[in-house]
Amino acid sequence: MQLPLCTTSAPRVLHLSSLGRSCRSCTRQYSTKPVRRSLSYDYDTIQNLHIDSNTRFIYQGFTSKAATSNAKDTIEYGTKVVGGVSPGKGGSTHLNLPVFNTVRETMTTVKPHASVVFVPAAFAAKATEEAIEAEIPLVVSVAEHIPVLDMLRVQDILRTQSKTRLVGPNCPGIIAPGQCRIGIMPYKQYMKGNIGIVSKSGTLSYEAVGATTNAGLGQSIVCGMGGDMLPGTSLVDGLRLFFTHEQTEGIIVIGEIGGRAEFDAADLIKEYIASTPNPKPIIAMVAGRTAPPGKTMGHAGALLSPGEFGAEAKAQALAAAGAIVVEHPGLMGPKMRSLLGM
Repeated sequence: MQLPLCTTSAPRVLHLSSLGRSCRSCTRQYSTKPVRRSLSYDYDTIQNLHIDSNTRFIYQGFTSKAATSNAKDTIEYGTKVVGGVSPGKGGSTHLNLPVFNTVRETMTTVKPHASVVFVPAAFAAKATEEAIEAEIPLVVSVAEHIPVLDMLRVQDILRTQSKTRLVGPNCPGIIAPGQCRIGIMPYKQYMKGNIGIVSKSGTLSYEAVGATTNAGLGQSIVCGMGGDMLPGTSLVDGLRLFFTHEQTEGIIVIGEIGGRAEFDAADLIKEYIASTPNPKPIIAMVAGRTAPPGKTMGHAGALLSPGEFGAEAKAQALAAAGAIVVEHPGLMGPKMRSLLGM
Protein backbone atom coordinates (compact mmCIF):
# COMPACT_ATOMS: atom_id res chain seq x y z
CA MET A 1 0.00 0.00 0.00
CA GLN A 2 1.36 3.39 -0.96
CA LEU A 3 1.78 5.74 1.96
CA PRO A 4 -0.39 8.89 1.99
CA LEU A 5 1.77 11.77 0.86
CA CYS A 6 1.36 15.50 0.78
CA THR A 7 1.36 16.39 -2.95
CA THR A 8 1.96 20.10 -2.67
CA SER A 9 5.07 21.74 -4.09
CA ALA A 10 6.72 21.28 -0.69
CA PRO A 11 9.02 18.26 -0.22
CA ARG A 12 7.11 14.97 -0.40
CA VAL A 13 6.82 13.92 3.22
CA LEU A 14 4.23 12.09 5.27
CA HIS A 15 1.50 14.58 6.13
CA LEU A 16 1.28 14.26 9.92
CA SER A 17 0.87 17.87 10.93
CA SER A 18 -2.68 17.38 12.18
CA LEU A 19 -4.34 14.12 13.18
CA GLY A 20 -7.77 15.74 12.92
CA ARG A 21 -7.37 17.05 9.36
CA SER A 22 -5.80 16.04 6.09
CA CYS A 23 -3.91 18.34 3.77
CA ARG A 24 -6.42 20.04 1.47
CA SER A 25 -4.28 19.24 -1.53
CA CYS A 26 -4.11 15.53 -0.64
CA THR A 27 -6.83 13.71 -2.61
CA ARG A 28 -6.28 10.08 -1.71
CA GLN A 29 -9.07 8.58 0.39
CA TYR A 30 -9.56 5.12 1.85
CA SER A 31 -13.35 4.99 1.66
CA THR A 32 -15.83 5.01 -1.20
CA LYS A 33 -18.28 6.92 1.01
CA PRO A 34 -18.12 10.71 0.56
CA VAL A 35 -16.29 12.27 3.48
CA ARG A 36 -17.77 15.20 5.41
CA ARG A 37 -14.68 16.71 6.98
CA SER A 38 -16.49 18.01 10.07
CA LEU A 39 -17.89 14.57 10.91
CA SER A 40 -16.46 11.53 9.07
CA TYR A 41 -14.42 9.21 11.28
CA ASP A 42 -15.05 10.79 14.69
CA TYR A 43 -18.84 10.58 14.45
CA ASP A 44 -19.87 8.42 11.50
CA THR A 45 -18.12 5.25 12.70
CA ILE A 46 -19.18 5.24 16.38
CA GLN A 47 -22.04 2.82 15.73
CA ASN A 48 -19.55 0.29 14.32
CA LEU A 49 -18.72 -0.43 17.98
CA HIS A 50 -22.22 -1.86 18.45
CA ILE A 51 -21.31 -5.55 18.19
CA ASP A 52 -23.75 -8.36 18.96
CA SER A 53 -24.52 -12.01 18.19
CA ASN A 54 -24.79 -11.23 14.46
CA THR A 55 -21.28 -9.75 14.18
CA ARG A 56 -19.08 -11.76 11.80
CA PHE A 57 -15.33 -11.30 12.04
CA ILE A 58 -12.00 -12.53 10.71
CA TYR A 59 -8.46 -12.85 12.04
CA GLN A 60 -5.51 -11.18 10.37
CA GLY A 61 -2.52 -13.43 11.01
CA PHE A 62 -5.02 -16.29 11.33
CA THR A 63 -2.64 -19.26 11.25
CA SER A 64 -0.20 -17.90 13.84
CA LYS A 65 0.07 -19.66 17.19
CA ALA A 66 -1.42 -16.74 19.14
CA ALA A 67 -4.34 -16.25 16.76
CA THR A 68 -5.08 -19.97 16.63
CA SER A 69 -5.27 -20.26 20.40
CA ASN A 70 -7.44 -17.16 20.68
CA ALA A 71 -9.72 -18.27 17.83
CA LYS A 72 -10.38 -21.63 19.45
CA ASP A 73 -11.59 -19.94 22.64
CA THR A 74 -13.58 -17.35 20.71
CA ILE A 75 -15.33 -19.94 18.55
CA GLU A 76 -16.15 -21.97 21.65
CA TYR A 77 -17.61 -18.79 23.17
CA GLY A 78 -20.08 -18.67 20.31
CA THR A 79 -18.71 -15.73 18.33
CA LYS A 80 -19.17 -15.89 14.55
CA VAL A 81 -15.60 -16.28 13.31
CA VAL A 82 -15.88 -16.68 9.53
CA GLY A 83 -12.25 -17.09 8.47
CA GLY A 84 -8.95 -15.33 8.41
CA VAL A 85 -6.04 -13.89 6.45
CA SER A 86 -2.56 -15.37 6.17
CA PRO A 87 -0.68 -14.17 3.06
CA GLY A 88 0.54 -17.06 0.94
CA LYS A 89 -1.86 -19.56 2.50
CA GLY A 90 -5.02 -18.50 0.69
CA GLY A 91 -7.26 -21.31 -0.50
CA SER A 92 -6.50 -23.54 2.47
CA THR A 93 -8.50 -24.05 5.66
CA HIS A 94 -7.62 -23.54 9.31
CA LEU A 95 -9.81 -24.59 12.22
CA ASN A 96 -12.28 -25.70 9.51
CA LEU A 97 -12.54 -22.10 8.30
CA PRO A 98 -11.33 -20.56 5.02
CA VAL A 99 -7.97 -18.81 4.79
CA PHE A 100 -7.45 -15.88 2.40
CA ASN A 101 -4.42 -14.06 1.09
CA THR A 102 -5.86 -10.56 1.52
CA VAL A 103 -8.52 -8.79 3.57
CA ARG A 104 -10.21 -7.57 0.39
CA GLU A 105 -10.85 -11.19 -0.64
CA THR A 106 -12.77 -11.78 2.59
CA MET A 107 -15.07 -8.84 1.84
CA THR A 108 -16.28 -10.46 -1.38
CA THR A 109 -16.71 -13.95 0.07
CA VAL A 110 -17.39 -14.22 3.84
CA LYS A 111 -18.32 -10.52 4.22
CA PRO A 112 -17.05 -9.83 7.77
CA HIS A 113 -18.24 -6.94 9.92
CA ALA A 114 -14.97 -6.84 11.87
CA SER A 115 -11.34 -7.93 11.92
CA VAL A 116 -8.92 -8.56 14.78
CA VAL A 117 -5.25 -7.95 14.01
CA PHE A 118 -3.05 -10.69 15.49
CA VAL A 119 0.13 -9.51 13.80
CA PRO A 120 3.52 -8.64 15.39
CA ALA A 121 3.91 -4.96 16.27
CA ALA A 122 6.32 -4.24 13.42
CA PHE A 123 3.68 -5.25 10.86
CA ALA A 124 0.47 -4.41 12.73
CA ALA A 125 0.04 -0.93 11.26
CA LYS A 126 0.33 -2.26 7.71
CA ALA A 127 -2.27 -4.93 8.49
CA THR A 128 -4.56 -2.25 9.92
CA GLU A 129 -4.16 -0.13 6.79
CA GLU A 130 -5.10 -3.14 4.67
CA ALA A 131 -8.32 -3.56 6.67
CA ILE A 132 -9.14 0.14 6.32
CA GLU A 133 -8.58 0.01 2.58
CA ALA A 134 -10.92 -2.99 2.37
CA GLU A 135 -13.52 -0.96 4.32
CA ILE A 136 -14.10 -3.44 7.15
CA PRO A 137 -16.42 -1.60 9.58
CA LEU A 138 -14.52 -2.47 12.78
CA VAL A 139 -10.83 -3.28 13.29
CA VAL A 140 -9.39 -4.35 16.66
CA SER A 141 -5.62 -4.21 17.13
CA VAL A 142 -4.25 -5.90 20.26
CA ALA A 143 -0.49 -5.54 19.66
CA GLU A 144 1.66 -3.51 22.04
CA HIS A 145 4.75 -1.48 21.05
CA ILE A 146 3.60 -0.51 17.55
CA PRO A 147 6.03 2.25 16.45
CA VAL A 148 4.55 5.71 17.05
CA LEU A 149 5.36 6.84 13.49
CA ASP A 150 3.38 3.88 12.15
CA MET A 151 0.37 4.86 14.27
CA LEU A 152 0.65 8.48 13.15
CA ARG A 153 0.24 7.23 9.60
CA VAL A 154 -2.73 5.04 10.58
CA GLN A 155 -4.38 7.96 12.38
CA ASP A 156 -4.02 10.17 9.33
CA ILE A 157 -5.52 7.46 7.12
CA LEU A 158 -8.43 6.88 9.51
CA ARG A 159 -9.42 10.51 9.23
CA THR A 160 -9.61 10.46 5.44
CA GLN A 161 -12.46 7.93 5.53
CA SER A 162 -15.76 7.21 7.24
CA LYS A 163 -16.28 3.46 6.92
CA THR A 164 -13.84 1.87 9.40
CA ARG A 165 -13.53 2.29 13.19
CA LEU A 166 -10.33 1.19 14.97
CA VAL A 167 -10.15 -0.08 18.56
CA GLY A 168 -6.62 -0.17 19.99
CA PRO A 169 -3.78 -0.77 19.61
CA ASN A 170 -2.38 -2.18 22.86
CA CYS A 171 -5.84 -3.11 24.09
CA PRO A 172 -7.82 -6.16 25.22
CA GLY A 173 -10.46 -5.54 22.55
CA ILE A 174 -14.24 -5.23 22.66
CA ILE A 175 -16.89 -7.67 23.87
CA ALA A 176 -20.65 -7.93 24.07
CA PRO A 177 -20.90 -10.62 26.79
CA GLY A 178 -22.61 -13.82 25.70
CA GLN A 179 -22.72 -12.60 22.10
CA CYS A 180 -19.41 -11.54 20.59
CA ARG A 181 -15.80 -11.42 21.78
CA ILE A 182 -13.16 -9.68 19.66
CA GLY A 183 -9.88 -9.60 21.55
CA ILE A 184 -8.01 -11.19 24.42
CA MET A 185 -10.16 -10.46 27.47
CA PRO A 186 -10.74 -13.27 30.04
CA TYR A 187 -14.32 -13.78 28.93
CA LYS A 188 -15.51 -16.30 31.54
CA GLN A 189 -16.21 -13.62 34.18
CA TYR A 190 -18.28 -11.49 31.78
CA MET A 191 -22.07 -11.60 32.00
CA LYS A 192 -24.70 -10.24 29.63
CA GLY A 193 -26.28 -7.22 31.26
CA ASN A 194 -26.86 -3.48 31.16
CA ILE A 195 -23.60 -1.70 32.12
CA GLY A 196 -21.36 -0.21 29.43
CA ILE A 197 -17.66 0.03 30.26
CA VAL A 198 -14.93 1.96 28.44
CA SER A 199 -11.43 1.86 29.88
CA LYS A 200 -7.84 2.86 29.21
CA SER A 201 -6.65 -0.01 31.39
CA GLY A 202 -7.31 -3.61 30.40
CA THR A 203 -6.70 -4.90 33.92
CA LEU A 204 -9.01 -2.37 35.54
CA SER A 205 -11.71 -3.11 32.98
CA TYR A 206 -11.57 -6.75 34.13
CA GLU A 207 -11.95 -5.54 37.72
CA ALA A 208 -14.97 -3.44 36.76
CA VAL A 209 -16.46 -6.43 34.96
CA GLY A 210 -15.97 -8.61 38.03
CA ALA A 211 -17.62 -5.99 40.24
CA THR A 212 -20.67 -5.55 37.99
CA THR A 213 -21.01 -9.30 37.46
CA ASN A 214 -20.89 -9.93 41.22
CA ALA A 215 -23.54 -7.24 41.68
CA GLY A 216 -25.82 -9.09 39.26
CA LEU A 217 -25.77 -6.27 36.69
CA GLY A 218 -23.60 -7.69 33.94
CA GLN A 219 -22.32 -5.72 30.97
CA SER A 220 -23.80 -4.58 27.65
CA ILE A 221 -20.52 -3.78 25.85
CA VAL A 222 -17.02 -3.47 27.28
CA CYS A 223 -14.50 -1.54 25.16
CA GLY A 224 -10.81 -1.39 26.03
CA MET A 225 -9.40 1.69 24.32
CA GLY A 226 -5.82 0.75 25.16
CA GLY A 227 -2.99 2.67 26.77
CA ASP A 228 -1.19 3.95 23.66
CA MET A 229 -0.78 7.63 22.89
CA LEU A 230 -2.69 7.33 19.60
CA PRO A 231 -5.73 5.11 20.17
CA GLY A 232 -8.28 4.55 17.42
CA THR A 233 -11.13 4.82 19.94
CA SER A 234 -11.09 7.11 22.97
CA LEU A 235 -13.01 7.42 26.22
CA VAL A 236 -15.15 10.06 24.53
CA ASP A 237 -16.02 7.65 21.71
CA GLY A 238 -17.09 4.99 24.19
CA LEU A 239 -19.27 7.48 26.02
CA ARG A 240 -20.93 8.57 22.77
CA LEU A 241 -21.77 4.94 22.03
CA PHE A 242 -23.26 4.29 25.47
CA PHE A 243 -25.30 7.49 25.63
CA THR A 244 -27.55 6.18 22.84
CA HIS A 245 -27.09 2.41 23.24
CA GLU A 246 -30.50 1.00 24.23
CA GLN A 247 -29.11 -1.99 26.16
CA THR A 248 -26.88 0.24 28.31
CA GLU A 249 -28.51 1.65 31.46
CA GLY A 250 -25.37 2.65 33.36
CA ILE A 251 -21.89 3.68 32.27
CA ILE A 252 -18.42 3.14 33.73
CA VAL A 253 -15.40 5.09 32.46
CA ILE A 254 -11.87 4.27 33.64
CA GLY A 255 -8.88 6.52 33.01
CA GLU A 256 -5.20 6.69 33.94
CA ILE A 257 -2.44 9.21 34.50
CA GLY A 258 -1.08 10.89 31.39
CA GLY A 259 -2.78 12.45 28.40
CA ARG A 260 -5.99 14.49 28.16
CA ALA A 261 -8.59 11.78 27.44
CA GLU A 262 -10.18 12.09 30.88
CA PHE A 263 -10.60 15.87 30.62
CA ASP A 264 -12.26 15.44 27.23
CA ALA A 265 -14.52 12.79 28.75
CA ALA A 266 -15.42 15.16 31.59
CA ASP A 267 -16.41 17.88 29.11
CA LEU A 268 -18.68 15.47 27.25
CA ILE A 269 -20.24 14.11 30.45
CA LYS A 270 -21.03 17.63 31.62
CA GLU A 271 -22.68 18.45 28.28
CA TYR A 272 -24.63 15.16 28.28
CA ILE A 273 -26.00 15.58 31.81
CA ALA A 274 -26.96 19.20 31.17
CA SER A 275 -28.82 18.41 27.94
CA THR A 276 -30.48 15.07 28.83
CA PRO A 277 -33.72 14.90 30.87
CA ASN A 278 -32.93 11.50 32.41
CA PRO A 279 -29.21 10.90 31.96
CA LYS A 280 -27.76 7.47 32.52
CA PRO A 281 -25.71 7.22 35.73
CA ILE A 282 -21.96 7.42 35.18
CA ILE A 283 -19.26 6.05 37.47
CA ALA A 284 -15.65 7.07 36.89
CA MET A 285 -12.25 6.05 38.20
CA VAL A 286 -8.76 7.37 37.45
CA ALA A 287 -5.81 5.11 38.19
CA GLY A 288 -2.60 6.59 39.55
CA ARG A 289 -3.92 9.04 42.13
CA THR A 290 -1.17 7.97 44.57
CA ALA A 291 1.65 8.45 42.04
CA PRO A 292 4.44 10.67 43.46
CA PRO A 293 4.57 14.16 41.90
CA GLY A 294 7.46 15.16 39.67
CA LYS A 295 8.05 11.65 38.35
CA THR A 296 7.72 10.35 34.80
CA MET A 297 5.40 7.37 35.16
CA GLY A 298 3.11 5.13 33.18
CA HIS A 299 3.12 2.31 30.67
CA ALA A 300 2.87 2.52 26.88
CA GLY A 301 1.12 5.81 26.07
CA ALA A 302 -0.42 6.37 29.50
CA LEU A 303 2.54 8.56 30.39
CA LEU A 304 2.75 11.25 33.01
CA SER A 305 5.59 13.73 32.70
CA PRO A 306 6.55 16.45 35.16
CA GLY A 307 4.31 19.49 34.80
CA GLU A 308 1.29 17.59 33.46
CA PHE A 309 -2.02 17.36 35.26
CA GLY A 310 -2.15 14.10 37.16
CA ALA A 311 -4.82 11.62 38.15
CA GLU A 312 -6.21 13.73 41.00
CA ALA A 313 -6.98 16.66 38.69
CA LYS A 314 -8.70 14.31 36.28
CA ALA A 315 -10.80 12.76 39.05
CA GLN A 316 -11.84 16.24 40.17
CA ALA A 317 -12.82 17.19 36.62
CA LEU A 318 -14.94 14.07 36.21
CA ALA A 319 -16.64 14.65 39.56
CA ALA A 320 -17.35 18.29 38.70
CA ALA A 321 -18.90 17.13 35.42
CA GLY A 322 -21.39 14.95 37.28
CA ALA A 323 -19.78 11.52 37.30
CA ILE A 324 -19.63 9.55 40.55
CA VAL A 325 -15.91 9.01 41.17
CA VAL A 326 -14.80 5.92 43.09
CA GLU A 327 -11.31 5.03 44.27
CA HIS A 328 -11.45 1.30 43.59
CA PRO A 329 -13.19 -0.79 40.89
CA GLY A 330 -14.56 -3.14 43.54
CA LEU A 331 -16.95 -0.36 44.56
CA MET A 332 -18.45 -0.02 41.10
CA GLY A 333 -20.98 -2.83 41.34
CA PRO A 334 -22.72 -1.82 44.60
CA LYS A 335 -22.57 1.89 43.71
CA MET A 336 -24.14 1.29 40.29
CA ARG A 337 -26.91 -0.80 41.79
CA SER A 338 -27.66 2.09 44.12
CA LEU A 339 -27.64 4.65 41.28
CA LEU A 340 -30.05 2.47 39.28
CA GLY A 341 -32.38 2.25 42.27
CA MET A 342 -31.94 -1.49 42.73
